[in-house]
Amino acid sequence: MIDAETDTPRLLGTLHSAGTSGFIRIEEHLDAPVGTVWEALTGLRELGAWLGELAEMSGEPLTAAPGVGSEYRARYFASGWEGTCRVVACDQGRGVRIATSSEDEPDGLMEITLAPDGTGTLLVFEDHGLPLANLAAYAAGDQIHVEDLRAHLAGRGRCDARRLWQELHPLYLQMPTH
Repeated sequence: MIDAETDTPRLLGTLHSAGTSGFIRIEEHLDAPVGTVWEALTGLRELGAWLGELAEMSGEPLTAAPGVGSEYRARYFASGWEGTCRVVACDQGRGVRIATSSEDEPDGLMEITLAPDGTGTLLVFEDHGLPLANLAAYAAGDQIHVEDLRAHLAGRGRCDARRLWQELHPLYLQMPTH
């Protein structure tokens, strides 16, 4: 999202240190009710439209929304991330925790919570277990996913991920880690 006053991308995330690894926290208001955002995060057709391709571990397409304990393969459009996801907790309509693993990256944990915010939704997204040296890159990628979610909810296509990453990454590099 572009800040109208400065004409530069608005950073949605903050960078945090947690011992030898780090995490990113993104908080953002979305102009859609919680139920609509939840469906975009857990409905297979919705996810496939904005986030990426998901398949059961056997390689078959998923036929139902993943539930607690389910594992699936994913390839995210914007960041190119590929790996395995396992749903470790789900609070229907309010939050989900997903453990991730990938050959090229450290194991991680994504936590997404939703809360009513006026007529919209407050989305809180945290990405844990990240290498401290690469927090800015992960923050830019995670924000692009949130921007794609926003665009999907507004009926638009995904953003230009490469262009947006090139704008966001230098700004996140300048951000202090808390």
